[in-house]
Amino acid sequence: MTTTPHAPADATLHLKYRPDIDGLRAIAVLSVVGFHAFPQRVKGGFIGVDIFFVISGYLITTILLGNLSSHGFSYRDFYARRIRRLFPALLAVLAATFAFGWYALLVDEFGQLGKHVAAGAGFVSNLAFWSESGYFDTATESKPLLHLWSLAVEEQFYIVWPLLLGLAWRRHWNVLATLGAVAALSFLLNVAGVHPWASATFYLPASRFWELAAGGLLAYMRLHRPRLLSRGDDLQAIVGLVLIGAGLALLDKDKAFPGWWAILPVFGAFFCIAAGPAAWLNRRVLGSRPMVWFGLISYPLYLWHWPLLAYARVLEGGMPARNVRIACVVAAVALAWATWKWVEQPLRHSRRTGVVRNLSIAMAVLFVLGLLAWAQRLPPRLSDPYLSRVAAATTDWAYPDGLAHTTLGKRPAYTIGTGPKRVLLFGDSHIEQYGPRAVEIARDGGPAALNTLLFATKGGCPPIPNVFEDRNVDCDAWRSDIIDYIHATRPDAVVIGGCWNCYFIKQAVANPDGNYDEGYYYRDRLAGDRKYAFRGGGGVEWAIKSLEYILKDLSLHTRVYFLLDNPIGDAFEPKHLITYDRLGAWSVQRVSPRVPLPGDQQFVDARLRELAVRSGATLIDPLPTLCPDGQCIRTTGDGTPVYKDSDHLRADYAREHATYLDAVLKAAP
Repeated sequence: MTTTPHAPADATLHLKYRPDIDGLRAIAVLSVVGFHAFPQRVKGGFIGVDIFFVISGYLITTILLGNLSSHGFSYRDFYARRIRRLFPALLAVLAATFAFGWYALLVDEFGQLGKHVAAGAGFVSNLAFWSESGYFDTATESKPLLHLWSLAVEEQFYIVWPLLLGLAWRRHWNVLATLGAVAALSFLLNVAGVHPWASATFYLPASRFWELAAGGLLAYMRLHRPRLLSRGDDLQAIVGLVLIGAGLALLDKDKAFPGWWAILPVFGAFFCIAAGPAAWLNRRVLGSRPMVWFGLISYPLYLWHWPLLAYARVLEGGMPARNVRIACVVAAVALAWATWKWVEQPLRHSRRTGVVRNLSIAMAVLFVLGLLAWAQRLPPRLSDPYLSRVAAATTDWAYPDGLAHTTLGKRPAYTIGTGPKRVLLFGDSHIEQYGPRAVEIARDGGPAALNTLLFATKGGCPPIPNVFEDRNVDCDAWRSDIIDYIHATRPDAVVIGGCWNCYFIKQAVANPDGNYDEGYYYRDRLAGDRKYAFRGGGGVEWAIKSLEYILKDLSLHTRVYFLLDNPIGDAFEPKHLITYDRLGAWSVQRVSPRVPLPGDQQFVDARLRELAVRSGATLIDPLPTLCPDGQCIRTTGDGTPVYKDSDHLRADYAREHATYLDAVLKAAP
């Protein structure tokens, strides 16, 4: 979860400068920086963006109302001021991030960065990152411009809000009721969508506008309904800071956010601003010199700190050491101050003609350069034919291409084939990876060459009852619905597969990058929903027992095939097949095409073979194909990677070589 503070709003004759608001910006930006640099210590720091949304809504609405009540509103002047405010620092950060990416990133990484540069220059980053969110999305910590999503939300608000406010003003509507209705609708969308559509609710403007609108409502009340806010300034400041403190203490990245939880930072910021500059806490704490100083540089500080931390993670191959992160934060503060003093201030207050035009042209140039990099018309320094082949492997995922949509009960699924037997493939992405094999068989022999195949899959959701991972909120309900469908319809065969090595090995140990979140766990419903964590809590043993139970249960209704796992691990990751230096002279060196099957995976494989025998399931074993003589294939003879990442077979390989599933997939002649 990432956040972005935003540039201070325009100071006009209608808006008196308030140092306490800069102090509130300081709380927001330092919280965000702390969360990104030290996520285990500042767990709720991401709420800083919500504080910034309220501040921006308040300041912009104050300006708009002042203009409307005096000489009217000019879109041209409004956006010219926005360009002067936003573009100077943003241009500096975009250009520096793009230049360093050209030097240090691989082909696929630089292509993605180009897309993000173009999205940032076009203020649609939130839409770009929402479109990328999913099971196979690149780790967010490695995206140097991810933080621009909220800047895009704010700019989209600036398109809609002046129109709405101007319309209500000219038509003599009840402005407070109009703004309140918009805020309420947005809040309802946020609450309704935070669980079923978590990514959309987080990134899209419709479910975020209420936070900016809260600041807008406050601005209208201070100007036109001051009696509503005229009492208890000191109490309001205390309540505001307590709510913000509660958000920082109670929230973490695993909470469903924004949702109801966002009330804490939004109302906290609301009450802090409502208290006014005369409240003791606002005057003595928020208005103090150190807080004001950080508030003044808050916009460039955020713009700089995230690319520095993200690139440190890319260079380190994981969470950077503590001293590296501290150095990144110090460098971000220094760059922010320099940017504010020598870039922002001179261009913001310049009286030269053409400043807005030149800033716009510069942003357009970066937009075009980003598109060229995205289209791979602008190669990075680390460019080589074999590197390109490795990069292509990381995106070679074809599911559900070639499959038709269908439903299993109320759940969406995919189907292919017209053969006489109905075969349901049930599991996670380790079932999905075999979709291309089914499509290949149908391409060669027609739909009748396949049984009637039904793919019931959900990434990251093991087909094991009572196994949970809190971030995959719909997993349990989906899994139960599919099992009920099997009981009710009794297909001719069911193939159950999953990333058993992921769940029973990888999830049972602490992450090497220092991310010690709870991960998967088994929930014992008969013992008061007691949790058994996979990491040190005995959950793996409970999960294996539950897996055996479901295999036995389904075997009473249909023929069950149990698909063992393919090997997994960093040794199979395409980018680990080469050695290179991101910062120095470089040459591509290939590693050996095969590696031994890890001992812990051999142990799990043996346990699952015994489990299949006890449960009466028919075993499907990929290891004779993938690991002949105990040596597991990770590249073909010409060095082409077999995997798309550390645990999924790439589509091209599965199409041709996953023949161990053919006995189930193909219709009998």
